[in-house]
Amino acid sequence: MTTPEPQSPSPQPPVPVSKDRVYRSPAGIAGGVLLLALALWLGIDAVVAGEGRTPWLALAALLFLVPLVLAYTVRPAVFANDDRLRVRNPFRVVVVPWGQVASFRSAYSNEVVTEGGDKYQLWSIPVSLRGRKKAARQEARRTAGAGRGRGRALGGFGQFGAKTDIDGAEIDAGADGPVRAEADKIMDELRDLLEARKPAGTSQGEVTVQWAYEIFAPVVAGAVLLAVLLAIG
Repeated sequence: MTTPEPQSPSPQPPVPVSKDRVYRSPAGIAGGVLLLALALWLGIDAVVAGEGRTPWLALAALLFLVPLVLAYTVRPAVFANDDRLRVRNPFRVVVVPWGQVASFRSAYSNEVVTEGGDKYQLWSIPVSLRGRKKAARQEARRTAGAGRGRGRALGGFGQFGAKTDIDGAEIDAGADGPVRAEADKIMDELRDLLEARKPAGTSQGEVTVQWAYEIFAPVVAGAVLLAVLLAIG
């Protein structure tokens, strides 16, 4: 009589990882795409129709400029989930677990500050002073409109059912809090996520920095080739 072999325990299902929230700059991406299109148009035309050293100079310039444009416009992004913040800047990727984040700073640029005192700029969330002024004007108009609406009889409903006062000015009665610039709203979201997830066990760890050698290599090669071509005349 044979005894049945003990069954190995079934593998535990993997712990689900929360989905990343991705923050990028649409204006930066649009500007980068336009610059790339212009550079490729001029560069390819110079390669095809140029004479002498012109095609080589055009190739070297493209090798130098295209990675830089990509790095500063299309590449930057911020990824945030329940465990960590991943900042993809032009020349490096920084992964900061929430437990290592000390604070976020917003002045002329948005930055994340680690518990060790290191600061990393959030390239994909640029500060717009114009956006802040616009938000302040909208908040002032909203506050004034709400005050008129409380102090005077309502005039009814305007276009698309929006509530208006007796002068016909729309009142955003459903607004929650003051009007904020888009970048400031994103920073508020990140601060809320930091407050909620900083003590979590899965949010602990070390800060890691990885340099973008895929950007450095073609830029250095293009710069060297340009220097050599210009030096030999």
